[in-house]
Amino acid sequence: MSASTLHACCLAARPKTLPAAIVPVWVGCVLAWKLTGHCHPWLAACTLGGALAIQIATNFFNDAIDSKKGADTARRLGPMRVTASGMLSARAVYAWALGFLLLAAGCGAVLYQARGWPILAIGLPSLFLAYGYTGGPFPLAYRGLGELFVILFFGFVAVAGTVFIQTGTWPREAWLLGWQIGLLSAVLISINNLRDREEDATTGKRTLAVRGGHHAAVAVIFFELALAACASGGWWAVGWPALAAAGAPVIMLGWRILHGVRTLPPGPAFNRLLALGGVQLLLFAGVFHLAAGWPAR
Repeated sequence: MSASTLHACCLAARPKTLPAAIVPVWVGCVLAWKLTGHCHPWLAACTLGGALAIQIATNFFNDAIDSKKGADTARRLGPMRVTASGMLSARAVYAWALGFLLLAAGCGAVLYQARGWPILAIGLPSLFLAYGYTGGPFPLAYRGLGELFVILFFGFVAVAGTVFIQTGTWPREAWLLGWQIGLLSAVLISINNLRDREEDATTGKRTLAVRGGHHAAVAVIFFELALAACASGGWWAVGWPALAAAGAPVIMLGWRILHGVRTLPPGPAFNRLLALGGVQLLLFAGVFHLAAGWPAR
């Protein structure tokens, strides 16, 4: 593989988006340990490998499909896309996407041996939606369903699924944590869609930001941040108040993100807000991990 091809593949993989795949597995494993006192490293590794592979495949499909549909144009304010720029052919990008889906399926096969049919119920829709997020007859990203998809699959499914893989159960704490992670991951999509609102409106990509306009898009980000922070109170209700400390980064960084989307014109400056959203997600996981070592009551 040439250096230019490797560079293009790294761009298409979108490394800055990968915390959205890493964090649900990380905190899910921490919660499983908190609940049972055990964490199975091999199952954790396969879960993380599958999540990363699906995320990267989704990014490759998105790169090729958006280029085909004309959603990535010279007006683009975000990072360079490899298909639209000609760095890789659409055929090559699709091939890489399928390769990562095969890797995800291999990880899923190991998890299926450990936990049975629920892995198919989780894995098969996830594999399909790696393509169906932007492709197929009903592309979610083009129908204003991107945030909902992220909350469901990067929140509830990823976190509760990780806890199930580790413990064989579906505890209520996993759904609470999945709600928080899903909302914080959706913030990234919402910022991205607000930044690209004007371009998306001209290419038929009907995101929530396009449908509702600038002020409604800012309101969506506010509610995502506020609900994620308020959900920390749920940890008091389940008897683990120390875990509520994970909401601190949301309060500290969320105001900065909200101030930025309210006052800055959509443009390259939003890329810094996206990075800040990724840092927020990682800090949430880090504080949650540390807090999980505290006494339960």
